[in-house]
Amino acid sequence: FLSVTEDLVRRRAEHNNCEIFSLEEISLHQQEIEKLEHIDKWCRDLKILYLQNNLIPKIENVGKLKKLEYLNVALNNIERIENLEGCEELKKLDLTANFIGELSSIESLKCNIHLKELFLVGNPCTEFEGYRQFVVATLHQLKYLDSKEIERSERIKALQNYPEVKQKIREQEQAYLLKRAREKEEAQRRMQEKKEEKQKQMDSKLGFDSPDSPQEKPNQAEGNGEQERCRTAENDDEDRKFWEEPTPYTPESRLETHRYIEEKRRAKDNIRESKKREKTAWTLITAEGKVLNVNVPKLHFSLKDDEENNQIILDLAVYRHLDTSLLDVDVQPTYIRVLVKGKPFQLVLPEEVKPDSSSAKRSQTTGHLLVTMPKAKEIILAKQKVSASIKHSDCNTQQKNTRSGQVEKLEVDPSKYSFPDVTKIIQEKERTGQGPIKLQPQKATEVKKSCVDFENNEDV
Repeated sequence: FLSVTEDLVRRRAEHNNCEIFSLEEISLHQQEIEKLEHIDKWCRDLKILYLQNNLIPKIENVGKLKKLEYLNVALNNIERIENLEGCEELKKLDLTANFIGELSSIESLKCNIHLKELFLVGNPCTEFEGYRQFVVATLHQLKYLDSKEIERSERIKALQNYPEVKQKIREQEQAYLLKRAREKEEAQRRMQEKKEEKQKQMDSKLGFDSPDSPQEKPNQAEGNGEQERCRTAENDDEDRKFWEEPTPYTPESRLETHRYIEEKRRAKDNIRESKKREKTAWTLITAEGKVLNVNVPKLHFSLKDDEENNQIILDLAVYRHLDTSLLDVDVQPTYIRVLVKGKPFQLVLPEEVKPDSSSAKRSQTTGHLLVTMPKAKEIILAKQKVSASIKHSDCNTQQKNTRSGQVEKLEVDPSKYSFPDVTKIIQEKERTGQGPIKLQPQKATEVKKSCVDFENNEDV
């Protein structure tokens, strides 16, 4: 059975900063509580306690709550009023829709001198002849019963006929208690029958699903589908049978219904969980060993080749408010894999990287994940020097290259050759203008000047 736990009380005490010792009001409704305990030890200062719509069969462990003013235990399985003498400040008691048939148990509330309101609507005792008169005459301090004000004249009348009404109530009580005893026996018998029936079903299933049957092996997928259909049909029949079967409205039947619903819910949750596990088998690497590009979480990303720092940078647009503990980064030499809440993002890298030197950072503003992966191949320093010397190369060679439309680069290690730099000599002679474009027209004019005295003969 489920009882009141400290964790539950703390979660329900959010309005009091999760402090339970100084708690004055708490709501524990619809928590499927089957036993009321610990409250009087943990929350001594309670003034308001909501426990409606649970499965509590007995009022207990609230007698030490001296400051309690309002107790709501509506829609539970309570059969008698008891253990409330210690609640000295109790002003309002709600027992709506319980199973109180022992109406004489209200006499225990005579000690609660501050009790002004009492609710007993929906209990079997309200159908007794003389119910209201008996309650009004028994509890002199009451001002309201079942939301209806008690007039002075009504109380005087009730007190006048009190002995007769009390006798009638006692007789009806005895009849009800006998009926309840029969109902309890019937409920116990039904439970035993259901247990035996379930056991038989389990045995038959075990016999049917024995491993000796060789016919099931060839078409296993078909067999599984057939079994699932059979199971759903069985469940539907069981549901129909359970809900259509007429049962008396008793604490036992209410508890049985709750247990049945809970069992069905758990079975559904188990099926859902197993289906989730089946779905999460994503293919990331093929049988041949080929790594695939996968983006299950459907995140935006950018892959940048940082040539200056000789590294590859991945910018993954992870959800801003996602906890970092739900991210798992795995860098391999040829690919990177990021698990976002268990969903894989995998990307094949254009170049081999160093996994050990890689680093992952998370942006505090955008939440993006930034993974920096240094390349495995180092840049040769000699190449950088040559590329720098190309900038100071001959203007004429550059001009020729531009004319031909082909870029040719000559890599020379200067330490192996000692001849003088011819390119610089040529540059000094011809650097009359500011660049190759301005040199060109000057050459043309010189040719024209030298060719003034000559005659253009087509035969020559």
